[in-house]
Amino acid sequence: MDQRIHAHAEILVEQCTEVGPDDDVLIRAPPVAEDLVVALYRKLGEIGARPTLHWGSARADRAYARSMNPEDYRTAEHELAEMEATDVVILIGGSANLSETSDVDPAMNAARATAHDPILKERIGKRWVITQYPAPGSAQKAEMPTDAYADFVWNAVDKDWEAQREFQAEMADRLTDGEEVRIVSGDTTDLTMSVEGMLGCNDWGTRNMPAGEVFTAPVPDSVEGEVLFDKPLMRNGREITDVYLRFEGGEIVDFDAAAHVDVLEATLDTDAGARRLGELGIGMNRDIDRFTYNMLFDEKMGDTVHLATGDAIDECVSEGVDANESATHVDMIVDMSDDSRIEVDGEVVQRDGTFRFEDGFE
Repeated sequence: MDQRIHAHAEILVEQCTEVGPDDDVLIRAPPVAEDLVVALYRKLGEIGARPTLHWGSARADRAYARSMNPEDYRTAEHELAEMEATDVVILIGGSANLSETSDVDPAMNAARATAHDPILKERIGKRWVITQYPAPGSAQKAEMPTDAYADFVWNAVDKDWEAQREFQAEMADRLTDGEEVRIVSGDTTDLTMSVEGMLGCNDWGTRNMPAGEVFTAPVPDSVEGEVLFDKPLMRNGREITDVYLRFEGGEIVDFDAAAHVDVLEATLDTDAGARRLGELGIGMNRDIDRFTYNMLFDEKMGDTVHLATGDAIDECVSEGVDANESATHVDMIVDMSDDSRIEVDGEVVQRDGTFRFEDGFE
């Protein structure tokens, strides 16, 4: 087995989730990621932890969703009970066919998200990490040979995470100390939002692997302006392109997309919180240097900003401060490499992808 897979497993267990001998560990993975699962079991065995494994199947998910009535979706209480009894959750992505669920009614996906929300909320309270296995379907969508895609994944995962934490710290502090953020990109994006009372979080290798972003939660009713997400979004097996959103009083009052606007609309109709922003994130991982249609990587890419409609991330919200709530959380990306800037309280902190504290800032 490739030794980089064992290194990946070690990072997931020791750095991301800090598994101990008393932990019950739940692993969810597609069959294509079996090598990483084997490496994880080996590592967990060395520690003495107790793992259990759920294999995922996009084909099975498709069959179930296409035979269901949206009104029949309900929370799987046995799955919720298992999550309540779990200490650590490791979620592995990877697909043989990223379009496997592309013919599922978008309304069905929204109904499923609502039913699954209590399980998601329970999982968020655990030690958890989401990661990626370099599967052929993912490589194909990235337009890369499988071996080259594997190199890309391992290089993004196995790096000096302490150095990454230090690089991101100043930007995280600026978000914590700031009150208003403005995002400007060309003639298509000019968005302001309050972050007063919110925390700037430094993602350097715990909840996501790879990591490499700083993020915060906007004050829900503060978002004003418009944004064009010029990077595509893969959602439920479909590629949504050129998503446009316009905000007034924190709420999306107009939206459009060049492709699959119906999928976008169904997502925004999930619940009231789905039409407000739950996250502002800034990509800072320079080792992720290309777009691959995988949000786990793409949102960390240098020279990008991502905004998520839907649920706010709890760790960004100070005690006693209201934040957006929703059963959905959908990240979308703006390329900030040209004719773009990020302002915090009127001061430009990034211009054309270069931060104020980096060499080359003008």
